[in-house]
Amino acid sequence: MGKEKKNKEERVGLGTLLLWQSRAVSSSVSYLLISTFLMIYCTDALKMPAAVISAILVGSKLIDGVTDMVAGFIVDKTKTKWGKARPYEIFIIFMWLFTWLLFSCPESLSTAFKCVWIFVMYALVNSICNTFLNANNAPYLVRAFKDTQIVKLTSLGSIFTMLTGLIFNIFFPMAMGKIAVDAAGWSRLALIMAVPLAVIGILRMLFVEEKYDVDSANTNESEQLNVKDVFKLFKVNKYIILITLVNFVFNFICNLNVSSYYYKYIVRNVGAMGLASAATIVAIPMAFAFPPLIKKFSTSKLMMAGFFVAAAGYLLNFFAKDNIPLLMIGAILTGGGAVPASILLTLVIIDCADYNEWKGMYRMEGTMSSVVGLGKKIGSAIGAGALGVFLQFSGYTGDAATMPSSAIVMIRLLMSFIPMVLYVITGLSMITYKLDKQLPQIKAELEEKRRLSNEE
Repeated sequence: MGKEKKNKEERVGLGTLLLWQSRAVSSSVSYLLISTFLMIYCTDALKMPAAVISAILVGSKLIDGVTDMVAGFIVDKTKTKWGKARPYEIFIIFMWLFTWLLFSCPESLSTAFKCVWIFVMYALVNSICNTFLNANNAPYLVRAFKDTQIVKLTSLGSIFTMLTGLIFNIFFPMAMGKIAVDAAGWSRLALIMAVPLAVIGILRMLFVEEKYDVDSANTNESEQLNVKDVFKLFKVNKYIILITLVNFVFNFICNLNVSSYYYKYIVRNVGAMGLASAATIVAIPMAFAFPPLIKKFSTSKLMMAGFFVAAAGYLLNFFAKDNIPLLMIGAILTGGGAVPASILLTLVIIDCADYNEWKGMYRMEGTMSSVVGLGKKIGSAIGAGALGVFLQFSGYTGDAATMPSSAIVMIRLLMSFIPMVLYVITGLSMITYKLDKQLPQIKAELEEKRRLSNEE
């Protein structure tokens, strides 16, 4: 009976799974659209210099440095009838509005005004909307579901996010070739995506309630938390610093998004990019294995293994050149290897929140989510910015007829050796993450502490 009861408590219905993942599905498409295609939209449709775009993307991170910390602190101090984190889901609507506007820059504007437009819209998407959506995710999850459900919800729910990414990577390049033939076409294509995905994204806020109080051991936590506690976090919890750095490097690699250039100038077939993406469907069943693997090993070890697998995939890309079957195998390895880090970070943040509470601090899921999210956004921006800088200094011209061999070599290196080396370094750094060994004791002690607090 005990085992049957435990299995029932861990069960997550399909409807609940779909509702919870609705926002992740929506926001992931915006992320893929911007991280993969913003640079080529600016260079090829708006005719803006790649180095200038790089400076804009990196410069916007100065705003993120402020808004991320503020947003996490605000979420941690929030207390409403709708809960602590749930109200901030509204930013998914604004995120899609500004994403559409980002790809709707008037072609007739001068280069200076185009720069201002891209900077403002990119900052609104990332520094405001994504900032609050990053900050509220872990606090929302841990208050909407029981601890026994969270691993399955995160792992199995990722299947829908990965399928969405797969569909996007297959069909968007095709749509891009037919619709986004000029600046106005890019705007139409972005709007076609924005309307339905904004509706899908808001479903979680409307139907998933915050039901569990995990703050009972720290009475009135949201009212007592102050700025000094944020600084204390970085002194006490070294693990969140490591995870932030890992997330920075991971997203730097993911946003060295040279694939559209690679398939345009090396393979000479942008549509084939969709074939390589389609091959990554074989990695999706991995999500079913995560719950038992996490129990047997740990979240951090799965992430570390993924980094090494992805490194092998990038190494294969170098030898593949324009060979589509080999590039498809490389895509499977790089895509599959990236899965653990992309979907399991929320679990690590929750573990770090347990560690905070165990150390006598406030949980601060929102603040830590913002810190990790800041690492992601800075890594994303610098990765995208580095792409522009590398292309600019390698002599990239945007015209196949005048493309120098140095630019071709750079595109190949960005598709192979550079990310491979970075993934190996990131994987090795995960060896220093020792929190997994302490978690059973931490969770047992916290459960007892909360039980006693509720009895009082």
